[in-house]
Amino acid sequence: MHETRRLLEAATALSLLLRNASIPHAFYGSFLTAVLATSPFSDASIPFIPAPDISCIVQGGQNQAHPFRRTRDAVAGNEDFTITHSPWTNRLHVTYRRLIPAIEIEILPAGESGPRHLDTSTVMKIQGVPFLTVSEFIRAKLKTWVIGGSERDAQDISYALIRYWNRVDINRITEQDMNLFVTRNTSAAPAWAALRRKYGM
Repeated sequence: MHETRRLLEAATALSLLLRNASIPHAFYGSFLTAVLATSPFSDASIPFIPAPDISCIVQGGQNQAHPFRRTRDAVAGNEDFTITHSPWTNRLHVTYRRLIPAIEIEILPAGESGPRHLDTSTVMKIQGVPFLTVSEFIRAKLKTWVIGGSERDAQDISYALIRYWNRVDINRITEQDMNLFVTRNTSAAPAWAALRRKYGM
């Protein structure tokens, strides 16, 4: 749980800079399931994967400024953060250096990861930090799982679906992908069936 607190501190600090620059953003990764697992409305007895990954999805601007550029501009001059841009892999990482070891957060462009628009329909706040909603989290993780088949993604999807299926908008989930997922991750099948029943499917 100590690692989750560290990640929350880094996320809060980055979120403040992005918010001050009026940049829509939401955190993503198994960091969300770690926060949900430690929140007051969850079952605290649930074991969780250590060292969750953390990413931040950033929306582009009205004038089509790239999310990487918007993030660099927002973070520039702040002594708590450094930025590493790898043009050859088209990746941007922001490192929060106030903690030891430092926390590295990958910046992901909205639309490529998660929804294209980050607003009240796609973002929820937990402890003051914006995250993708459970529906958008599952949708994004499912897309990644279909491509790569990562066990960590499967655990995140199962965790979110099993515990929060009643908060999921089935219209945001690709039915074919989820059907494939539950055939390979059978513990999630009852939650998927319950969600389908809720929507009369």
